[in-house]
Amino acid sequence: MFRDIERVLIDQGVIAARVRALGQEIAEDLARDQRRRRENGTDPGRVVLVPVLTGAMVFGADLIRQMPLKMSIDVVAVSSYPGRSVASKGASIRGELPQNLGGTHVLVVDDILDSGQTLAVVRSLICEQEPASIRLCVLLEKKKPGEPSLVKPEYVGFEIPDEFVVGYGLDYNGFYRNYPDIAVLKHEAM
Repeated sequence: MFRDIERVLIDQGVIAARVRALGQEIAEDLARDQRRRRENGTDPGRVVLVPVLTGAMVFGADLIRQMPLKMSIDVVAVSSYPGRSVASKGASIRGELPQNLGGTHVLVVDDILDSGQTLAVVRSLICEQEPASIRLCVLLEKKKPGEPSLVKPEYVGFEIPDEFVVGYGLDYNGFYRNYPDIAVLKHEAM
């Protein structure tokens, strides 16, 4: 399987260091939000992490271990790259969206920001429940000159060129999620 890799874009050591830093930054921001609400005599609100499956499961698992906060996890399944597609086909929610998010501090975690369709849909649906706060965190953000994203995440692990990548939870046709680095596939493997 790994012979299908053309080149490594971001190695696992660099990923681990960035995830540690992101976890600390996010935990500080969420703790500050809770503290402010408590000081104002308001329920501080619980923290709910909402990973977008399946791509964000590896990133989300590593991220929560870097966040020393009391939190719950409520996943959402979204499809945007069906089968062998290397371009987003639009986001569609598969299954139930987490409920009871009113008054909570929600952190939506996704693997990659491409067009922003997935995160725009998820954020909109969560906002309908009136959370105390909602933040978006992505491991990767593709830079596409002339194509602005539909959303602006509060936390970004890495900006990458407009290339199709796999590894560290990202897949092609269901494979390569277990590759430890973020890499570009050889064209003939697609």
